[in-house]
Amino acid sequence: MATVNVTMQGATAVLRLDNGATNAISSELVADLAAALARVRNSAGGLVLAGNSKFFSIGLNLPELITFDRAAMIAFFTRFDQLTFDLYTLPLPTACAMTGHAVAGGGVLALTCDFRFAAAGKKLFGFNEATIGLPVPYLPDLILRQLAGDRAATEMMYHGRFLPVDRAVDIGMIDSVLPLAEVEEQAVATIDALAAQPRTALALIKENRTDFVRSAYELHNRAKLARMLDCWFEDSVQALLRDAAEKF
Repeated sequence: MATVNVTMQGATAVLRLDNGATNAISSELVADLAAALARVRNSAGGLVLAGNSKFFSIGLNLPELITFDRAAMIAFFTRFDQLTFDLYTLPLPTACAMTGHAVAGGGVLALTCDFRFAAAGKKLFGFNEATIGLPVPYLPDLILRQLAGDRAATEMMYHGRFLPVDRAVDIGMIDSVLPLAEVEEQAVATIDALAAQPRTALALIKENRTDFVRSAYELHNRAKLARMLDCWFEDSVQALLRDAAEKF
């Protein structure tokens, strides 16, 4: 059964994560999302990522990943990094409809979009990697600093903090907070309106926006991934990851 469902709303492809209540990012979800993206990139006018009302995504599926050796982790993160890169550089307008929490790896997927709309209430956005001895991966680190500025991004990542969505709006991470029933509707309306504009110009505007991050990622990511995995396989970090995996 697929972990990503694709529907068309006007010119907009809605890619909905459907991997249980938490939408944990498993190997299967990465493969399904990559396949869905390939399916719609040349046929849709734009894209919306969506989840459910509790979780857009809780992040990486730690119970699965904690069983991987280094070779398997390199393979997984290479695929996840490529997916993140392909979403971020997609030459179409994109939005994330965050009706639930978007944390850790879920926050990474949300960051890849041009716009983020969140549901009002006790919804969280952010990155807790530092609390379990890991850095935020290199590409989302670059994107986060581009969006929020260095000071806000450093504060979030150093302390491993999840932010309430109202605070995330204040620092530019989320575009607006809406009643739950309006979040996806607003995301689709925003992308449909942009999809009606000349496609080539919009794609070039996006290329100009993403060029710096793209260049740094392509130059440094392989070395950064190796150093991140050095952290992942430290004994103390493995113990923290096992503790976190037991809470899934």
